[in-house]
Formats: sequence, C-alpha cells, structure tokens
Amino acid sequence: MREALRRVADNLESMRRSLADPAQAQGTLKESLQDDYRSTEYGAGFDWGSAQAATYSDLKPWLERVRAGDREALLSEEPMTWVMTRGTTGSSKVVPVTPRHMDHLVRGGSRAVLSFAVAHGGLGTLAGGVLNLQFPSNMRVMDEGGRDVVYGFSSGTYAKMNPMMAGLRLVPRQEEIDALETGLTVEDWERRYEYIYQRAKDEDVVTVMGVAPVQTGFARYVKRRHGVLPRDLWSLNVVFTTSVAKIQSRYAPVLRNMYGSVPVVEMYTATEGAFGQQVDELPYWVPNYDLYVFEAETGGGVKPLHELRRGEWGRLIVSTPMFPRYLIGDLVEAAGKNYFRVFGRDRPMTVLEHRLFRAVFGWFI
Repeated sequence: MREALRRVADNLESMRRSLADPAQAQGTLKESLQDDYRSTEYGAGFDWGSAQAATYSDLKPWLERVRAGDREALLSEEPMTWVMTRGTTGSSKVVPVTPRHMDHLVRGGSRAVLSFAVAHGGLGTLAGGVLNLQFPSNMRVMDEGGRDVVYGFSSGTYAKMNPMMAGLRLVPRQEEIDALETGLTVEDWERRYEYIYQRAKDEDVVTVMGVAPVQTGFARYVKRRHGVLPRDLWSLNVVFTTSVAKIQSRYAPVLRNMYGSVPVVEMYTATEGAFGQQVDELPYWVPNYDLYVFEAETGGGVKPLHELRRGEWGRLIVSTPMFPRYLIGDLVEAAGKNYFRVFGRDRPMTVLEHRLFRAVFGWFI
C-alpha cells in the first residue's frame, strides 16, 4: 500500500511540475523523444524545427511495414499488440501499442481519477466497482510478421491490459465483454448492454468510465428495457467521460440526469494517448506536458500549445512515444492558464461554425 501511494503521489507531482513550467517539461521531453525517433527509418535525422506534421494516412505505409515485421521502420520498441479506433472520421485506424505508449496511457489515464480522489477524501472515495462500458477487444485478426494477432478497440484493449487502473475494479471484467463476441450492430449493443445490466445491477458500483455516447446509450437502454436509470441502481460518486468534443456543455447535463447529480470529470484520451484531464471544477482539461509534446497549427503558424493565448485555437499536433508530430484531427482552444477544450474534429464545417459562434458571441466563459 505504501508503495502504491508513493506512485500516486509521484504521478500527480510530475503532472503538477509540468503544468508549473510547461516550457521546461516540453524541452526535456523533446530531447528524449528525439533520440527515439532518430533510431527509426522514418525519423532518421529528425529535427523539431524542420520535421513536418503527419496524419494517419501519411503514417499508414510505415505502419504496414511494421506489421510486416520491419519494426524499425517507424517504432523504437516492439509492439505489444495492436488496437483500432472507433472510426469517428471514417474507417477505423489501426495502431500498435508499445510498452512506453502503454506506460504513458496508464500514467496519464489515471490522473483524472487520482486528482478527483485526492480532492474528495482520498482513494477510499472510489472503493468499489467501475461500470465497464468499453468496446470489445477481440474484433479482428491480423497478420503481423507471419503470426496471427487478435485485436480490437483500444478502450477494451487498454481495460484488459490494465484492469486495475488507479486501483479500480471493472464490473464486468473485460474478458466477460469479449466472451460475448459482439460487434457494433444495434443487436450487438443491446446484447452487451443487457449483459452489463444483469451483471452489475446488484454490485456496489461507485463510478462509470468511458465514451460519453456509450454512457448515454446504456442509460437509455436500461430505461427502455427495464424502466430504470443508472441513478436508480447505484449511488455513484463521479462520472468519468471521454472521447467526444464539448463534454461539459453537451453531455454533462444529460449524464447527471441519467447517473445522478454527481461531478462529470472529462478525460481527453484517444487511441493514440491519454493527453489531458480535468483536475478541478473548471470545465476544461490540462495537458500532460511531461508525457507528450503538444503543438497547435494556428492562423499565425505552428506554436507550442502552452503559448496559446486565451481564446486562441488551432489544429492539435501531438508527439507521442510512437508518432512524431502527429496531426490527430482535433481542434483545440485555449482558456488561459494551461486550460483547454477540444471543440470538434478538424472538418471545414466545424471551423466555420466556430468562427461564426465567436463572431456573434465572443468568448463564452
């Protein structure tokens, strides 16, 4: 227990130091990542001042080479497994999971949970079950260098690989979700939702963590099928939610109605990393400057994310243990003092709507 508490304290302290001096944290991280990038064919001669930002489409041929067994084409470590995205911008992306990538996911992904617990009486606040609404981790089979690899959605895979993140207990376990062998049809979703309901309805569930549309979808299902809402089944302490834009303005009121009048804590996570989290009552997330390098492509050029002024926005560029200068496809806006929000995916209509909104209403809060 003492060692676990020390790791919790060290993790949160690392986040706090990086937020206090993001320029220093980002500079130190750049040196470490640069060495890793230069050990690959893709990143040979990598330089922060001249390297171009890349999309998934740009990296896809290099990922195909990794799948064929040529790991050093793009990665500095051997993949542990592969995962797929939900395909919010089209077809699913398929990316590898390396040990360092997984370490950053665990450290970054636990910070919203740990920050909430510390501010609300300690880890005992979350002693109980976590309603597991993650996607299946066993959707497809791929050939990786001559061997078959079963893979699935990143949320389910990460839950299975690290089932006790921050000491929380998943109900049901991810292995149970995978054993249903379900997909993404309406019937598949209802079968999963029914299993989760039956498995968890008599458990001591204290929180739910996952993708916001799935959280609302589950609540609507149990209301329609069983005449109850999650708030009628469990006394939750908090809802942790992720993976969509404008969580606090669009989803938080709906989630509170469904799950109870409790805090809704935003986590900015994706298949490619755990990039930031809400750490207080303000409706924004703060970046994990000690784990990832953040930049933004703005109207005035590419800038370090921490240099964006309040109200300034751009296309987010992240550098991860696997991908250098990666255009992830999100539009991010600064709220000042290292607070940010993602207001949408990088689409022309989203940009137009944002510009019109700002022209009419100005800075909203």
